Amino acid sequence: MESIHAANLFQIFAYCLFTFVLAVGVYPSFIRLIQKYKLTQKIRDEGLSGGKLMSFLHAHKKGTPTMGGIVIILAVLVTVMLSRVLAYFGVVESSLLNRGETYLPLATLLFVGVLGVVDDYLNITEKSKHKGLSARVKFWSLFLFAVLGAIWFTFKLDYSLLHVPGIGDFDIGYWYAPLFVFILVGVSNSVNLTDGLDGLAGGLLAISFSVFGAIAYFYGLPILAAFCMVIVAALLAFLWFNVPPASVYMGDTGSLALGATLGVIALMTNAVLILAVVGLVFVIETVSVALQLFWKKKFKKKLFHIAPIHHHFEKVGWSETQIVMRFWLIGGVCGGMGLILGLLGMGLNSIF
Repeated sequence: MESIHAANLFQIFAYCLFTFVLAVGVYPSFIRLIQKYKLTQKIRDEGLSGGKLMSFLHAHKKGTPTMGGIVIILAVLVTVMLSRVLAYFGVVESSLLNRGETYLPLATLLFVGVLGVVDDYLNITEKSKHKGLSARVKFWSLFLFAVLGAIWFTFKLDYSLLHVPGIGDFDIGYWYAPLFVFILVGVSNSVNLTDGLDGLAGGLLAISFSVFGAIAYFYGLPILAAFCMVIVAALLAFLWFNVPPASVYMGDTGSLALGATLGVIALMTNAVLILAVVGLVFVIETVSVALQLFWKKKFKKKLFHIAPIHHHFEKVGWSETQIVMRFWLIGGVCGGMGLILGLLGMGLNSIF
């Protein structure tokens, strides 16, 4: 493990600052553009939302610009391309575009981001009877991309180890491929389910990417660490406009893409089990939906007023800000625990 270099940290800070300033500068124009073309939020009434409860709780959100994930993705992409130019002219030693560390996370961010754009557009314009892409099309698109990523991971990058915190590494061989598919599809959908309140998913994602940025850095992947922190900077810029009352939502464009990318990075840092700790809120949100479906099928009634569970707390009287802040607190504690587990798993001697 290489020692920590101040130059690396300075580069990461510079990339983050550039990304944040760029995104903050772009968002006002983006919001006006979205408003001009009426690409704004629709409020669902069906499914697990509890009939008309969603409209009752979120009627004030109707008409808010969405697809804000586009700016997050573009800001990250511009920073990566800028780093490539700087590296070409010798200003920096290496760019953020690196085959071993960032090709796959970047490809995931872009591909799933495009999928999210299509889903958001069809939902907003109501050009699809499914209010966006059908669940089947969305699932199989993610699944096929995940299979390609799994092949790259398993056969090109030779990933096969699964780290169990406190115990050690286990070589699971080709079972790594189905694990990759499960994580990419699962995490992207978990984040998508969590994205339902102003600032909720954005804040939890910022915490999660910060933790995995630190793990990647100490794991000897400084370029991947920088990439994580650039995403954090873009998320913070988004949160500048997304905190209650939100001026823009990330939409499926952001939640699906960032969730999938987070899953890929957890796999690349051999910290996929730690992801369950860091992203505990995402897990709880997903389990609440699964329980709601099971309860309705088995007992013919709902377990929660509304699922995912953050909407249930809205119905019982918590304010949106209370829910978001409390979930952020849980996310922060879980992030700290996950970081400790990740660093201890590497051994203190390799860190310092």
